[in-house]
Amino acid sequence: MKTNHVPTGRRWRVAALLVAGLVGASLLPATPAAAVHGAVPGDFNGDGYRDAVLPAPGADVAGKEAAGAVVVLYGSKSGLSTTRRKTLTQDTTGVPGTAEAYDRFGAATATADLNRDGYADLIVSSPYESTAKGEDAGSVTVLWGSSAGLTTGTALPTTEDDPLYYGVDVAAVSAGAGAKTEVLVGGWHGSVRFTGPFSRTGSIGNAAEPAVMSWGESVALGDFDGDGAQDPVNVTYRYAGLSGGLILVHPETIDHGPGASPGLHKGNGLMTATGDLNGDGFADLVVGDPDEPEVAGADGALGGRVLVWYGSALGITADAAPVQITQDTAGVPGGSEKYDAFGGTLAVSDLNRDGLADIIVGAPYEAVGKVGRAGQVTVVPGRRTGALGTGAYAFSQDSAGVPGGSETDDFFGTTVAAGDIDKDGRAELFIGAAGENNSTGAVWVLPGGASAPTAVGSRMITASSVGLTQQQGTLLGGNGLLWVI
Repeated sequence: MKTNHVPTGRRWRVAALLVAGLVGASLLPATPAAAVHGAVPGDFNGDGYRDAVLPAPGADVAGKEAAGAVVVLYGSKSGLSTTRRKTLTQDTTGVPGTAEAYDRFGAATATADLNRDGYADLIVSSPYESTAKGEDAGSVTVLWGSSAGLTTGTALPTTEDDPLYYGVDVAAVSAGAGAKTEVLVGGWHGSVRFTGPFSRTGSIGNAAEPAVMSWGESVALGDFDGDGAQDPVNVTYRYAGLSGGLILVHPETIDHGPGASPGLHKGNGLMTATGDLNGDGFADLVVGDPDEPEVAGADGALGGRVLVWYGSALGITADAAPVQITQDTAGVPGGSEKYDAFGGTLAVSDLNRDGLADIIVGAPYEAVGKVGRAGQVTVVPGRRTGALGTGAYAFSQDSAGVPGGSETDDFFGTTVAAGDIDKDGRAELFIGAAGENNSTGAVWVLPGGASAPTAVGSRMITASSVGLTQQQGTLLGGNGLLWVI
């Protein structure tokens, strides 16, 4: 195994130059880091309807450029209304900290009922926040749900002595009392794993840093061996000689010899998600690898790919081989083309109500017709038997019924999430496009249908419609992996 884990500079510089050209160099952090996951809807006020989370990490706050904000739209029987909202920043009463330029509050978000009181809680990161531990050390905040919604918060401090971009990604699961409730926070100098019990006063059960190899871009939690305990996953930033980074399951066990489970994987990627795709009771590991191959035929895939490792009673063993999905896979719409960035964003959710998780894949650089980098989102349904890809379908801004129209550098599919916000048993699909409207961003909400989300009745939520009125760089919906792909 290579020991060099410095990100390959060529891609970072290219990404920085690309986005600088789109939204202005002043909007870029000094060193671009990724924030890749967005929170699924959660019932923060206990009214029985889940509430949507729209991050805006580029939002200006009280004159502080890109201090960041999160907009919560409250769910109801009639769906979402932009007038039923709450905007949260680090200047909001009850939220720890102070809004400062380029903190990018809302860069990554996650939802779980951490204190088990029946109200969903929202975890929000500010990976560029400077603290007493250093410049760009990062911070993570828990906003606690209540009958009045999200009104108070506490910090989730890192145990690291020298953090960097702490909160670059977050994952959370509330699977039971005590240690069965977890938060995993990613960072460039290592991830931190928090286990319950959690309390709204800020106390936690335990905080620990994996022993080795936990630095990274993306984190996830999933029960791959069905033992009732969550297995942590880290995907590192780019690793020399690979199309993406290393994929690590239980990084703390990698060096523990025979029997250590599950260990290091050879596949490449930049972001991860988990869910039971085949209904066998074991969570499966899904990884997006949007990079072009470093070495043709040796790693990566033209236009990007998604890799799937199936869980089992043994978990995901170090020698397990993944299933690969590309736009050339049978049943998947479109075709693999250079720099599509298929796998550039990722979520897993049961959209067709068959009891199996489906894979939601963004390709934010996909050309739509002759429009470059317009973006597209593909859904690959889970299957009990047979090859993944059958029955896949896609949405773009040119899909009939989807508001707007495909334009160059919209990056439709920058972020994706899913959740039922009107309590009809059908999950809505949320799609972000960070480049829309001069990079103020937008989020599309596609209603849940009988067997899949539908463009009929879909709507587009712009930054201005939720009270964010700056003219560029708001990044409503989040910026996903756009800083690095």
